[in-house]
Amino acid sequence: MSGTRSHDLFERARKAIAGGVNSPVRAFRAVGGEPVFFRSGRGSRLVDVDGHEYVDYVGAWGPLILGHAHPGVVEAVRAQMALGSAFGAPTEPEVELAEAIVGALPSVRRVRMVNSGTEATLSAVRLARGFTGRDIVVKMEGCYHGHVDALLVKAGSGVATLAIPGSPGIPRAVTEQTRVLPYNDTQAAVDLLRAEGSGIAAVLVEPIAGNMGLVPPRAGYLEALREETRRCGALLIFDEVITGFRVAYGGVQTQIGIEPDLTCLGKIIGGGFPVGAYGGREEVMAAVAPDGPVYQAGTLSGNPVAMRAGIETLRVLRDTPDAYERLEKLGARLENGLKEGIREAGVRAQVVRRGSMLTVFFTDRPVGDWSGAATCDTKMYAVFFRAMLEEGVYLPPAQFETFFVSLAHTDPEIDRTIESARRALRACAR
Repeated sequence: MSGTRSHDLFERARKAIAGGVNSPVRAFRAVGGEPVFFRSGRGSRLVDVDGHEYVDYVGAWGPLILGHAHPGVVEAVRAQMALGSAFGAPTEPEVELAEAIVGALPSVRRVRMVNSGTEATLSAVRLARGFTGRDIVVKMEGCYHGHVDALLVKAGSGVATLAIPGSPGIPRAVTEQTRVLPYNDTQAAVDLLRAEGSGIAAVLVEPIAGNMGLVPPRAGYLEALREETRRCGALLIFDEVITGFRVAYGGVQTQIGIEPDLTCLGKIIGGGFPVGAYGGREEVMAAVAPDGPVYQAGTLSGNPVAMRAGIETLRVLRDTPDAYERLEKLGARLENGLKEGIREAGVRAQVVRRGSMLTVFFTDRPVGDWSGAATCDTKMYAVFFRAMLEEGVYLPPAQFETFFVSLAHTDPEIDRTIESARRALRACAR
C-alpha cells in the first residue's frame, strides 16, 4: 500500500543512504515493491507518510511489547529529556534498570549496558574468550547474533533473506575459530563439545530461534547444551535479545529453569530505544574492565533516556498481573485463525508460535532447523505479505522473521487480521 510520499522518500533515500535503507530487510527486496515510510505509531497501529493505517505485527522487531507510544513510556522519556539526554557519566536510571534485570534473571548477578544486541553478543563472546583463555566459539546455523564478524557465519534473518553466505569484508582468519552446528541437533552438539571441548570458549544459542522464522528448541536440546558446556568448561551464552522479557518476565531461561553463564539482552529492556545488555555470573563478569582485563566500553552506554524507557516497560510488565496470560491468549487466537485460514485455502503452510511470537512458514515440511526453514516458498510469502499490506496489516517484510503481538492488540484487531489473512491466503492459492 505504498504511496506517493513513500515512493518520493525512497527515491531521495537512495541518493543519500546506502541502499536507500539503514538496515537491509527494510528495502523490501524479499517481498517486492518499495518500502513503506512511516510517520507515526500508537498502540497497535502504524500510520504511513501517505496517511494509510496498518495493524502492526513488527513492533520495531519485538521491543514494543506495550505497543507504540505507550503513555507511561512517553512520560518517562519526556521527564528524563527535561533533565538531560546524555552525560557520558554514571546516572541513577542505569542502576535502576540493572537492578530490575538482576532481580528478574537468576543467572544474571552482574550486568553491563551496551547500545545494541550486536554489541551485547560481541562483548559476551570477547568476555567468554578472555575468561576461559580459549578461542573457539560455537554457534548454530540459522541463528543471527548481530553483524559481529566472528558470528556472521551461516546466519539467519536478513543474511538468509539476501542469500549472503556470511559477508565480504570478513577475513577467513576471523571465522576460523567459529564452529557452526545445526540448531536443535543434540547429538551433533555433544559430539563437537566432546571432541573439541578443551578449546571451546563458548556455545552461543538463541534458546528460541527467531531469525530463521520462529523455531522453538526440541525437548532436551538446551538441557544437553547446559550439561556438555559444564562438562568441558565452556560458557553457555543465551542470546535472548528477542526473547528476553518477551516470552516471560525475564525470558526463556526463567520459563525452563536453565541458567546460562552469560545472557545477551536487547530490544525490550530499552522500551524501543537503542539498547542492549550482557550479564551473568559474578566471577565471569568480574573479568570485565575496570575490575578485570577484558575491555569493553561505550560513550552512550547506559543512556538515561533509554534507561527510563526500559525501566517503565519492565515495570508495566512486572506489575500487570495478567500481562503474559493476555499475550498468550492473543497469540493463540491469531495462531488458530491463521491455521484455519491455511486449511480453508489449501495452501502449503504452517504456523509456529511461542507466546506472543509466531511465524507463518510457507512449506509443508516441519521446521525445526535452518534446513527446514530453507524449504519455504519465499515467493509465496511475498504474495501473502503484499496482500496483507493491501489489507492494512503490516507484517515482517521477509519470510525468515517473526511476527510480534503486543499488549496493545485487541481481540477485534486479531479477528480483523484473521479475516484479512483468509483473503490473502486465497490469493496465495490462486
